[in-house]
Amino acid sequence: MWLYLVPTLAINVVIILIPALLTIALAFFQWDGISAPVFIGLGNFVALWSDGPFWTALENNLIWTAIFLTVPIAMGLLAASLLLIVPRRGSTLFQVVYFLPVIIATAITARVWQGMIYSPVTGVFGYLQKLGLPIVNPLSQTSTALFGVATVDLWHWWGFLCVIFFAALRQVPQEQIEAARIEGASFWQMMRYVLLPGIKPTIMLMMIMTVIWSFLVFDFVYILTQGGPAFSSEVLSTLAYRKAFYDLNVGQAAATALVISLFGLVATFFYIRIQSRESV
Repeated sequence: MWLYLVPTLAINVVIILIPALLTIALAFFQWDGISAPVFIGLGNFVALWSDGPFWTALENNLIWTAIFLTVPIAMGLLAASLLLIVPRRGSTLFQVVYFLPVIIATAITARVWQGMIYSPVTGVFGYLQKLGLPIVNPLSQTSTALFGVATVDLWHWWGFLCVIFFAALRQVPQEQIEAARIEGASFWQMMRYVLLPGIKPTIMLMMIMTVIWSFLVFDFVYILTQGGPAFSSEVLSTLAYRKAFYDLNVGQAAATALVISLFGLVATFFYIRIQSRESV
């Protein structure tokens, strides 16, 4: 039986374990990707501590996480609960419509929003400007660039949460729902006392995954703004990419990647701890 696990184990060792160990090791070296690495201990982490763009990127990641822990989860829960009162055929159609943005490639989604919505020449924002509305491309402003990128990802992401939450809501015992209806519970009372407690494990899992994915966000930011203007939409993943391939500072890039992994480990630790408490 163990022989069947060897191919999977070998793939994980080559693709995951070895690169992870190399990343950890490189975080303690100064290396430009060409010459021989030089061991500098905690030098890369000390350099990050005094690096202004690093703290800006970390702050942006925290803002991004706060946005995605609230807005798309609330949208997904509300839409999923409303699907419960829609006939089965209608709910299937809505699920397909909601899930459609998720299966579109992120590069295509980003370019569509960039050219057809945000563009001052060919987009909806440009059309509104011609009508005299004081609206500008959010990607071009330091105060709104991060939120402009987050909006694109919100549109791409919330439908996935809706479908996951709807599948979980359908597992809530029908007897509890009917009992609440007989007692005259309103929609919000039904949500608070019956539906949300019934899918609490799913909500917690999605929140933990949201934290992990929020610190891994890269594609939308890089395609739409490359972290600009003036680092206003820079996140840790784009900063690591910039340090590795633009500044040729692989050591600091690896150190930044370890910071990203640290937040993922913390989120995973809390999830496992919560699950162990609930299983007792």
